Amino acid sequence: MLCALLCWIWSIINAVLLKIYEAIEIVVSFFFSPLPPTRTKDKFGHVAIIGAGISGISSASQLVSQGFQVTIFEASSETGGIWAHVNKTSGLQINSILYRFHPLVFWTAWYPHRDEILGNVRKIWNAYGLKDRTRFNTEVKKVERAPSSEKLEGQKGQSRWIINGNQSEVFDAVIATVGTCGKPKMIHLPGQENFKGKIVHSSQLDEVDFKGKNVLIVGGGASGVEALELAAAKGANKPTIIARSDKWIIPRTLVTDCILSLNPFGREMPLSIITEFLLKKLHYRDLSEKMAPVEGFYTGTPIVNDEILRLVREGKADYQRGDVIELKSNGIEWNARTRKQKKGTKGEKRFSKADVIVLAAGFERPSLDFLPKDLFPDDYKPPNMYLQVFPVEDWSICCTNSTFHNAIGTVGHIHIGIYARILSVFLNDPSTRPAPRDMRLWVDGIRWLKENAPGGQLEFFTYMEMCIWFFLFVCLRVDRLKYMFYVLNGYGLWTVDPKTSKPSFRLTVSTLAYRIRYGLVSKNVDLVMNTPNDKTE
Repeated sequence: MLCALLCWIWSIINAVLLKIYEAIEIVVSFFFSPLPPTRTKDKFGHVAIIGAGISGISSASQLVSQGFQVTIFEASSETGGIWAHVNKTSGLQINSILYRFHPLVFWTAWYPHRDEILGNVRKIWNAYGLKDRTRFNTEVKKVERAPSSEKLEGQKGQSRWIINGNQSEVFDAVIATVGTCGKPKMIHLPGQENFKGKIVHSSQLDEVDFKGKNVLIVGGGASGVEALELAAAKGANKPTIIARSDKWIIPRTLVTDCILSLNPFGREMPLSIITEFLLKKLHYRDLSEKMAPVEGFYTGTPIVNDEILRLVREGKADYQRGDVIELKSNGIEWNARTRKQKKGTKGEKRFSKADVIVLAAGFERPSLDFLPKDLFPDDYKPPNMYLQVFPVEDWSICCTNSTFHNAIGTVGHIHIGIYARILSVFLNDPSTRPAPRDMRLWVDGIRWLKENAPGGQLEFFTYMEMCIWFFLFVCLRVDRLKYMFYVLNGYGLWTVDPKTSKPSFRLTVSTLAYRIRYGLVSKNVDLVMNTPNDKTE
């Protein structure tokens, strides 16, 4: 009775908090959304954006708002990136507050699912007139310098770019937003041809019948956990994960994610042991020995989830650690390891029956090989890049959300917008452009600070690092200081100086009245949210 009462009270509180959140979203939309592009001709440079996912669409909106010409190249026939190719039940692991990839995003749930995410992507795409600027079914195979490029010496010069050898179209900059997840990774298991049941990738589960089936999930990452939840919800007979390595699982609370992302070094520190101790005692509890990793927290991207621990604790699902030996006709023979045994070490041979095997190997990482090789010297390959997105040899290439390996924090408009606006400053104000030596020095300094990080020097990224980098980038350079509020939240305006015909910047709050008067296309929210995903005809 008491438990039911507490659940009812919490449901009321949660509903109230969600309404408050929705009201805040409206305010954020009015005051921080980039202004929709005007009907006037684009005033500044031409930027190519590779990828029409959340990062590409968000970056494009920032640039067109400031008068840049933008062309989006998308290899598939639709917007949305990886979200257009996952299960309908796939949703956010982190709280939606931390997944505001654009100020105009409007969430109706703390952990929205795929369709709501895609709806927001389409809303932004429509609101900023990106339809006519997007080329679907156009894979970028090669980006190379245009003959009109000027050699970069110090901060002078500017590379210009052509795509797929088309010299009739020259770009002043390129933003590569190919992301970190591409095609489903279809691994081949030993003896796979012997298995008589169904084998399916974790991103293709919408039509799979799990009811009453024995389900084995190979892989214990985020996609494996999601597959376990789905199989259990569809009535599978105690679905089981076989994980090669353990991932930290943190609770679905905004506070936890924020605290963990505040580590300014993105690495294990002496006090990190306290964090790990509390997670084991308060979150894992009786499952610590069974599921908690031995490795430190800041060695790999954590999984944000509550359900898997509950399902395992209640006996509705299981989690095992081991390596697949061979598939048989009716299941998997595998090597069971203890928590402290490393991958590949000999453990106990076991056999588990299966009707359905889910390959939760994740997705292939999209390649940046279409970019010139000289952008990435041996010691400065991703993620060892200036501000983690700019190759150290050229500031006119930006790789937003395409280079990091492991991270914790937010996938928000804050950093996507910051990177797009930093690029716009570089394009319009030559004095702010970093020289290659300065970009290399930056990376060298960060690597020195993190030289003892167990997960690799730049392999793990926290949101606090982004905040520190913003401060150092803007505040320690007088010539960039006037752009502080513009880079941070978009306040300011680029115009063409009538005397010099060059870009001119002024910090102004006069646009606030226009933001409110225009309504920031919010009046069209319902329309575009209910529009089918746009594809090529």
